[in-house]
Amino acid sequence: MHNHEPGEPLEGADVRLPALQSVADPAPLGLAAFAMTTFALSLMNANIWPAAIFPALALALVYGGFAQLLAGMWEFVRKNTFGALAFTSYGAFWISYYVFVKFLVGALKPALVPSAAGVFLLGWTIFTFYMLIASMRVSGAVVAVFFVLTITFVLLTIGAFNSNSTITHIGGWAGIVTAALAWYASAAGVINETFKKALVPVFPLAPR
Repeated sequence: MHNHEPGEPLEGADVRLPALQSVADPAPLGLAAFAMTTFALSLMNANIWPAAIFPALALALVYGGFAQLLAGMWEFVRKNTFGALAFTSYGAFWISYYVFVKFLVGALKPALVPSAAGVFLLGWTIFTFYMLIASMRVSGAVVAVFFVLTITFVLLTIGAFNSNSTITHIGGWAGIVTAALAWYASAAGVINETFKKALVPVFPLAPR
């Protein structure tokens, strides 16, 4: 019979230890970059501050674009498929939005701009919808972000295809709500990580 030594795992016991991450959690960065850029653009879409298109474009290239793209790359390192796909894709969304507005819209015939913008937004609506389904295994806070973001994209897509400023304005307000929810999730991530306790609830869902 084997004598059990102090500190030695018991036979048959599950001795798997939690995986130690080699890099910090990039999710608060990705969420913050998405939130701030969405907020600026949504101020313009809602017709609250039309001049917000200028900071929105700057943010789309640098913060919402490249910074969020980097967050996605670090999520790959952490083997987080959802975070990697979400942050990388929406980082690319903002960079492609910058390219679309700065370099392509002016080259199109005015009659083609609504359908071109509609097609662009429709693709992201489809992507966001199935990411909403996947988010249902992440947290309640993330589900809320993707739920309202899906509504935002639907409204903006309809508004673009129909050149309907009223629907686009409503989509802008939905975008402001999306930004607020993303900022909340980002704040929860960085505050809870910094204080090493769950001070800000994220409403965890069923374990994977």
